[in-house]
Amino acid sequence: MAGSATGEGQRLRKDLGLADVYAISTGAMFSSGFFLLPGLAAAQAGPAVILAYLFAGFLIVPAMLSQAELSTAMPRAGGTYYFLDRSLGPMAGTVGGLGTWIALVFKSAFALIGVGAYLAVYVEIPALEVALLLTLAFVVLNVVGAKETTKFQRMLVWTLLAVLTGFVLLGGWRLPEVGIGGMRTQLTPFMPFGVEGLVSTVGLVFVSYAGLTKVASVAEEVQNPDRNLPLGMFLSLATATLFYVGGVFLMVTLLDPDELRSDLAPVATTASTLLDGTAGTIAVGLVVLAAFAAFASTGNAGVMSASRYLLAMARDNHIWSGFSRLGRFRTPTLALVATGIAMALALILLPVESVAKLASAFQLLIFSLVNLAVIVMRESRIDAYDPGFRSPLYPWMQLAGVLIPFALIFQMGWLAILFTMGVTVVGIAWYHFYARERLEREGALYHVFERLGRQRYSGLERELREILKEKGVRAEDPFEDVVVGAPIRDLETDHTFAEVATLAADLLGADLDLSSETIRQSFIEEARIGATPVSDHAMLPHFRTDEAEGHRLVIVRARNGVPVGPEGSDRVRALFFLVSPHRNPGQHLRILAQIAARVDADDFLERWLAARSEADLRAALLHDEALLTVRLTPEGPAGELVGLAIRDMRLPPGVLVALVRRGPEVVFPQGSTELLEGDRVCFIGEEAGLDEVGRRYGR
Repeated sequence: MAGSATGEGQRLRKDLGLADVYAISTGAMFSSGFFLLPGLAAAQAGPAVILAYLFAGFLIVPAMLSQAELSTAMPRAGGTYYFLDRSLGPMAGTVGGLGTWIALVFKSAFALIGVGAYLAVYVEIPALEVALLLTLAFVVLNVVGAKETTKFQRMLVWTLLAVLTGFVLLGGWRLPEVGIGGMRTQLTPFMPFGVEGLVSTVGLVFVSYAGLTKVASVAEEVQNPDRNLPLGMFLSLATATLFYVGGVFLMVTLLDPDELRSDLAPVATTASTLLDGTAGTIAVGLVVLAAFAAFASTGNAGVMSASRYLLAMARDNHIWSGFSRLGRFRTPTLALVATGIAMALALILLPVESVAKLASAFQLLIFSLVNLAVIVMRESRIDAYDPGFRSPLYPWMQLAGVLIPFALIFQMGWLAILFTMGVTVVGIAWYHFYARERLEREGALYHVFERLGRQRYSGLERELREILKEKGVRAEDPFEDVVVGAPIRDLETDHTFAEVATLAADLLGADLDLSSETIRQSFIEEARIGATPVSDHAMLPHFRTDEAEGHRLVIVRARNGVPVGPEGSDRVRALFFLVSPHRNPGQHLRILAQIAARVDADDFLERWLAARSEADLRAALLHDEALLTVRLTPEGPAGELVGLAIRDMRLPPGVLVALVRRGPEVVFPQGSTELLEGDRVCFIGEEAGLDEVGRRYGR
């Protein structure tokens, strides 16, 4: 496909855990928003600046929830670019990808300028030279590896949070000295510039939370994204809101109002008022250290996030495919170098502070489009769209998220609006003159059109199914139970696909309120229209029906191969016939994807053909040593289990009885099920526990 990426086959390493997600999200939010902006914001809103930070924290929630949903459904490098491209189409993806990369370059460069500005509290240093050196250092660090980068990021964030915790606790300890009367005086008049001043200030400080969603751009590198991405983002937002509101409250109540409104280092000034003498000097030094950690972590997270936009766009041929190549450390080296060069040029040639503020308006536009992307993905009704986290209050949360950013953009003035329009025009022009002729892909919006009687793009469904295969099944999915309970047929003679489908239909007909012929025709039709996944050696015929109460699987090994494909040109030796209920399409697809992932393993075919028993065939689909079968005979060590109820068995932790084969019957055990002589008991569980069962009862 023309839209395929040169680097698509090169996946980034999944090195990032929950602590890394939290560090990237949190570190991207604390810089100018806390260490520079409170004074300027107080000049617009007065003491109501406290509410401005609180309201801004609430207003970012729709964008955060939408980013979390899309990130768990499509954990791919590029974050917002990838979401917009796959939902709204490649033109929206181009605009979002290029525009967000530009915005991240400007805002990251501005954060590094802030390092020099705060260090100047202690020593006069050239801010530009410091910012350039830090840019080089962060590019090198990111080239070495995401894990190494996030170790440094975590160190910066823990340092920042430790100092801020001390700052808030120390300030809280001093508040009784100010007294209720003193605080009332400091907070009166609370809203000197009226509601309009408060609303405009919300727009000003809203961008302080914008870094929260940066982590979506590294979703491909996150372990267990269904859990770690949303949880990390929630924890980051709670942390930022707590420190923003609490810290600004201390600044407002402890500093002279006129002094605060003109102060570009209000945190350092507040720290100096909390302690006298040497202790005060140390407190200011710690605040400067925290500011360095904040600005540096924002810059570092920006370099990492921005490079992933170039990587993802290059994979899809929106830009030069060379940016998709991974270096010796399996990081996007060229994309990182290009991002570093762009930041350096911005620092040298542009008024970075002014441009970074304008870039914040474009980020607001992207937030609006991300909420729209969730609506499109949900309404497309694509079965393979299977997020591990779903935003609550859909669609009202998303509709609010679409509208709120536009209201805030207009509060930022015409210059910000014109900048946003300009970046959008540049993105559209790039798409028409460069990217469009290189792409053969459309977004989920076409699936919404298809529901209205127009067209759809099936390539997106294939891509989402590949993502499902990489993510694997969830804890609540009954994959092991389905495999363990599946009847197996081992064919040693030649059979056609129709004959094997008939065999599977006869076995499934006993559990489904459908005739064997109906089941057979459903499998054959799915194979005919190409809806059945096929690998070099395996085939997964499947369908869903309201007549199925649960998932039913038939496993077939064809030693001589079953001819499939054009004129029987291919022969498959493993066939898995799956039938599932209509009510849970995501679970059906995840089970299929897990089978496909096992079939794609390098050693699968060798293990499949070498399997000497049904247990070996099942184990080829499950994790190694995940299944153990024991036959109950009086003369064997397992004879002591005869006559025992399942509930009375003493099994190691993590081991369960999955099923009991009693002659030709399969018994799905309950606690009261009594074991009989001749039963074959299938245990499933952790490797260590199964080893103990094997030693105790034999294999």
